[in-house]
Amino acid sequence: MPASPVGAGTLSVSSPRHPLLDVILLFTRLGFTAFGGPAAHVALIERECVQRRAWLSREQFLDLLGIANLIPGPTSTELAMHVGYHRAGWLGLTAAGVAFIAPAALIVGLLAALYVKGADVTLIRAVMLAVQPVVLVVVLDAILPLARTALKTPQMLVIGAVSIVAVAVGVPAIAVLLLAGLASLVTHRTALTAMIVTLGAATIVAAQATSAPAPGGWHVFGYFVRTGSLLFGSGYVLLPVLEHDLVQHRAWLTSRQLVDAIAVGQATPGPVFTTATFVGYLMGGLPFAIVATVGMFLPAFICSALSAPYVRRLRTWAVAQRFLAGVNAAAVALIGWVLVSLGREVLVAPLPMIIVVVAAALVFVARVNSGWVLAGAALFGALMWGPASSGPG
Repeated sequence: MPASPVGAGTLSVSSPRHPLLDVILLFTRLGFTAFGGPAAHVALIERECVQRRAWLSREQFLDLLGIANLIPGPTSTELAMHVGYHRAGWLGLTAAGVAFIAPAALIVGLLAALYVKGADVTLIRAVMLAVQPVVLVVVLDAILPLARTALKTPQMLVIGAVSIVAVAVGVPAIAVLLLAGLASLVTHRTALTAMIVTLGAATIVAAQATSAPAPGGWHVFGYFVRTGSLLFGSGYVLLPVLEHDLVQHRAWLTSRQLVDAIAVGQATPGPVFTTATFVGYLMGGLPFAIVATVGMFLPAFICSALSAPYVRRLRTWAVAQRFLAGVNAAAVALIGWVLVSLGREVLVAPLPMIIVVVAAALVFVARVNSGWVLAGAALFGALMWGPASSGPG
């Protein structure tokens, strides 16, 4: 049963279709239109599944987001899988993941084929210039109601503030989330002190690379399975990992190829982890693009399938609820940090500021669907700064 409406202005979409078909249609559309990166994807999923369709309450959504943050793999993709499971069971989990990933992988694969044939990524960078300011509005639209739910006690506010400080000084996001959950389990001051001390000592488990001068299909598959199993949260963490492994150590790519691959992954809709599709195509055409994509996302499907059945049980277990409350507070705080960081990078000229104002009017006043605002911004960027124009300047 879909959850009841969760707030003023919520639109409950009562659909006669089968829940599985609902999941497929929604996440296929998001796979084609969800520009802007992980934080924007979370915002769009919250808007569609909580506010518009009322498939689950804000509290349930935060629980799913907390679980998705704690397992390896792309958070927004795993959030889609958990929503699919909530809505339509095991088939819903698989369908949501495939529907969200496949459109992005197809688009990235096509761009990789054009790139190999000699095209450049001017169009992709043009789209990025227009989309990034809109992402600020989309993320803000999502984080305000989530913050009211997740940061509703003084303890959660303190955990959120400490989490921002920790990630700002370079502590891995997964360590921040886990220790925020532990801090939430104990209410006295020593818990927060222990969190800060432990965060300072936290480290990332890095994949050990081995030289492979001429990569075969299994080498590529194994590498991306291992990478997908060790990366948490945002797809933006791919850049330093791939740069170290594929450029410096293995020499499978050049620095320019990697930068272009990351640009394509960020500027196209859907998961940023589809950067793996582009990288695989550069190394060995369509077969390598397929094995790289499957390898990168396979751990996310496995981890989501293992964790999904326990989310509802966790809601009735007091200890787990306290732990998830801390995780959710940290997750919302980290999304806020992404918003601030992106704002400092994007709002450096008059035109991005104008785009932000227009997007805010469309989203907050006219209540236009965020996905369409992002898609419209992408089209504007392509027309304004694409190859047919004089270029960004």
